[in-house]
Amino acid sequence: MKDRNSADSVGYRELLAGNTNYRRIWLGEVASWFGDWFNAIALYTLVRELTGSPLALGLVFLTKMVPFAVASPLAGLLVDRFNRRRLMIAADLLRAVVVLGFLLVHEASDLYLIYGLTGVQVILTAVFIPARSASIPNVTTDGELLTANALSAATWSTLLAVGAALGGVATDWFGVRVVFVLDSLSYLVSAAFLWRATIPQETELGSSVGSVKAALGDIAKGWRYLWEHRPVGRMALGKSSWSLGGGALVYMLALLGEVVMPGSPALGIGLLYGLRGLGTGIGPVAVRSWLPDEKRWPLMMGIGIVISGLCYVAVGIVPWLLATAVLVVLAHAPSGANWVASTVLLQKRTVDSYRGRVCSAEWLAVTVADSVSILTASLLLESGLISLRTGILIFAVVQILCGTLWIGLVVPAERREDLTQARAGTGPGRGKPTAAASDRESA
Repeated sequence: MKDRNSADSVGYRELLAGNTNYRRIWLGEVASWFGDWFNAIALYTLVRELTGSPLALGLVFLTKMVPFAVASPLAGLLVDRFNRRRLMIAADLLRAVVVLGFLLVHEASDLYLIYGLTGVQVILTAVFIPARSASIPNVTTDGELLTANALSAATWSTLLAVGAALGGVATDWFGVRVVFVLDSLSYLVSAAFLWRATIPQETELGSSVGSVKAALGDIAKGWRYLWEHRPVGRMALGKSSWSLGGGALVYMLALLGEVVMPGSPALGIGLLYGLRGLGTGIGPVAVRSWLPDEKRWPLMMGIGIVISGLCYVAVGIVPWLLATAVLVVLAHAPSGANWVASTVLLQKRTVDSYRGRVCSAEWLAVTVADSVSILTASLLLESGLISLRTGILIFAVVQILCGTLWIGLVVPAERREDLTQARAGTGPGRGKPTAAASDRESA
């Protein structure tokens, strides 16, 4: 591997060929994400077939988020206290068992199993995701970090596109139960790749979480870190700023899939989520290729949120045919760019001893934003107060407002920070403590 401080940018092939540990983490991601999108399409289809209720479907989305939000603070502390590789492997093995429980769902009265098992699966994911996010800077050089995050984001998007589309086909042809078994197997494959990886970390390995009071104090330190290091805190809100409107819009794509293909709802849902994946795959690649200057990313993120909202305004107006497909792709390309830009900036600005808690706090913000958005939309649709088209228009406007606020509040703060650094002659590590001892502070 190159020197850790090397800033020479590498290509995707060079990264995968030369960085064995990142390659193994990435291959594990490929396996588990593919299975996850198969699982998601099968669950959405199953709930709609059993109930036909927008609220019941909305609760599936919420069950994928609320437990994540509740578990995130403790999960972040675990990630900063224990071996991240072992935590990820344990999460994969347990999720492989949990998803097999979906095989027991046969009728509407079994919906509690869907919600309960999904909640357990998500709690385990709440440990896995910040552990993975916190590990990427530890196995890459400075020159590899952007490429690694762009590749991970593009891979997620590609597998969303392919996995959702194929998941719709597999669900339609073979049924949901075959899909659930495939998802279980995908977690085992992920665990096998992680088992062979080596992931160093600069944290207090082996230290216990301690008493409840001590754990809460350590969690509070993570939140205080975000408040005291404003550049870190701002980037921790990048994804949630998109999600306040976007969460409901992504949820309503599942309902729109039934409208687009009423005879084969699984295919319709899979098609629209596949188009979403295609869009989100464009963003990370575009950022790395066309906008490598990190100082321009905050403005790009705000403009992207506005563009996403404008595209969904058009979705709510035009006939739901070919134009919808194009607009869904265009709406989600900025979200992919937002994702990779906020991730890279957050990782660079956060010291390793706090990175797990910061990543979990970011995901907490995302899940809260998504949950509020989806719950509001599902209740309005279930009550009949709004139509699907009206709902899309309402939350598209919410997204435009969020983007406008980001441009008006965050972008000026970032520019002031750049000006202050230029005058002080400091480097790009905004938000990081200047003393080396800060990275060894008790987390």
